[in-house]
Amino acid sequence: MTTPAQWLEGARPRTLPAAVAPVLVGSGAAAAEDAFDPFRALLALVVALALQVGVNYANDYSDGIRGTDADRVGPLRLVGSGVAAPARVKQAALLCFAVAAVAGLVLAVLSAPWLVLVGAAAIAAAWGYTGGAKPYGYSGLGEVAVFVFFGLVAVVGTTYVQAEELTLAAALGGAGCGALACAILVANNLRDIPTDAVTGKRTLAVRLGDARTRTLYLLLVLLAFLVAVAAVAVTPWALLALLAAPLAVPPLRVLRSGATGRDLVAVLRATGVLQLAYAALLAAGFAQVDL
Repeated sequence: MTTPAQWLEGARPRTLPAAVAPVLVGSGAAAAEDAFDPFRALLALVVALALQVGVNYANDYSDGIRGTDADRVGPLRLVGSGVAAPARVKQAALLCFAVAAVAGLVLAVLSAPWLVLVGAAAIAAAWGYTGGAKPYGYSGLGEVAVFVFFGLVAVVGTTYVQAEELTLAAALGGAGCGALACAILVANNLRDIPTDAVTGKRTLAVRLGDARTRTLYLLLVLLAFLVAVAAVAVTPWALLALLAAPLAVPPLRVLRSGATGRDLVAVLRATGVLQLAYAALLAAGFAQVDL
């Protein structure tokens, strides 16, 4: 029997900031329009969290049955380690996607029916990362999908279901959140370069190599803070996000040290903390203005 602790570890809680952060920023952008709606924001959070956990379980299942998790140095993988049957992990992923779909359907009914198509695309992208005949995560396109769905779509969508309009604040916030969500994925894939290269998983990190992947992480973090500077076009209060900059120092220091393997797990955790702080501060900045 798989224990609750193992299911929790398989859900990869360190990745959850990537789901929470865009909802914070999107809600801050909605507040700037005097349109913050706690109920709709909560539903958007349910969608984001369910999708994040769902994609984690889906990746666990798909990688596990392909055998790419047989020699893994990161967090527990349920299928690859043999602690859970593949069918049960797949069911867990589908259950999470169903929860996201139901919450998303309610939001679509409350705001715009066409959002059902956006939700369907998000679920398809979540499954297709490592699932299906040609998973795009195996071709180095994972960062693109993360930037789009856990950045732009998540933030703009959160704002839209509350304010029912597209705003510059939401677009810029989506770019900032997307950059840091990509940084989490880059750190994860940097850690897995040796095993992914052997198993044929051609992530962007594998394609770039160790040194350039570390540079990419730095550039993504810089991009997030440059977005905060650009957001002065919305409000000078967006510069509050720069207060999160000191939190970028520890993970960057670890990367500069040449750390590999399990030593990079600390980078994942630190980047998640950075993203949450950045998002909370940027959301607070947006909420100070009435556009």
